[in-house]
Amino acid sequence: MFDLTRFTGHDMKIGEKLTEFNWGLLFLITLVSCIGFAMLYSVADGSFSPWAMRQMIRFAAGVVIMIGVALIDIRLWMRAAYPMYVVALMLVAAVDIVGFKGMGAQRWLDLGFIQLQPSEVMKVALLLALARYFHGLALDEVSRIRNLIVPLLLVVVPVGLVVKQPDLGTAILLTISGGTIFFAAGLAWRYFIIGGLAVLGAIPVIWDRLHDYQRNRVFTFLDPERDPLGAGYHILQSKIALGSGGLFGKGFMAGSQAHLNFLPEKQTDFIFTMLGEELGFVGGLFLLTLYCLTLIVAFNTALQCRNQFGRLLAIGVAVSFFFYVFINTAMVMGLLPVVGVPLPLVSYGGTAMLSLMFAFGLLQSCHIHRNLEIGRN
Repeated sequence: MFDLTRFTGHDMKIGEKLTEFNWGLLFLITLVSCIGFAMLYSVADGSFSPWAMRQMIRFAAGVVIMIGVALIDIRLWMRAAYPMYVVALMLVAAVDIVGFKGMGAQRWLDLGFIQLQPSEVMKVALLLALARYFHGLALDEVSRIRNLIVPLLLVVVPVGLVVKQPDLGTAILLTISGGTIFFAAGLAWRYFIIGGLAVLGAIPVIWDRLHDYQRNRVFTFLDPERDPLGAGYHILQSKIALGSGGLFGKGFMAGSQAHLNFLPEKQTDFIFTMLGEELGFVGGLFLLTLYCLTLIVAFNTALQCRNQFGRLLAIGVAVSFFFYVFINTAMVMGLLPVVGVPLPLVSYGGTAMLSLMFAFGLLQSCHIHRNLEIGRN
């Protein structure tokens, strides 16, 4: 007979796991997503087509994925970490061979039933692989140089492939997420100082290898007025829209910058700007509060985990989520260059939504199995 406990846990029944499931986290995620549905409805001038309805369907599928992933024993996810990383790496590499271009970058694979962005899958796979690797090391082994070769390769190889697409924003997020796991695992500070100095020294080489549009984004960040109808158009319109929203906004579906098409990419990268124009400072602050509460739950899960794998994985998911929010909101405010990072659970996007819900499922699995002790081997 098929033994479901083989996959859902040796120590807990499904009913017990559902009792331990953090329904408050799911409630917070749902609230954030509902704000996204409302904004996508507004973007389409009061229509669920083409964005809001698709996003709602993806979210519903994501909830099923999240619950399913959460119920699976965390030890199974630890054993599957390396195979999942290899599959994700193969998908990222395949983009360069059979991927198709969209908006000037080759980042997607057409699988027939879905257009997949493998770099989004890699964000989760990298966290799993690094958490699995460092779980097997004692604290005094983490900072040994020979033990850093494998995890560095785990980060550098996909980052290099993603930069080639080119997708600088995702490459930055992969690097930050990887660095976070290194830090949480107990890597000595001297390595971060050496790494920081190495990055500073490599800036001239990195600058020389940037595409023209990427250099223009940096110039535009420093001086948006230098090309107000070209490279600086996006960020100038974003600032105008945010400023015009004031304290309470112009009202739902009443944002002139968005609905008169002055605001670009309003269903994806600049959706927070649209929210600020229509719902004002109060609306933006409410969304950011929901994000903060979600982060508190995620970090609390990491603190409660008694096994190193779950602790590192929970920290990785939390920090990755934080930088998604931080980079997007800072970008649309002109505090960072435009790098094309979506606002999690709010911006339109299928792979980003499903991969994030999968990551939240892993976080839930960490929470459910937080008292489980797992050996290093």
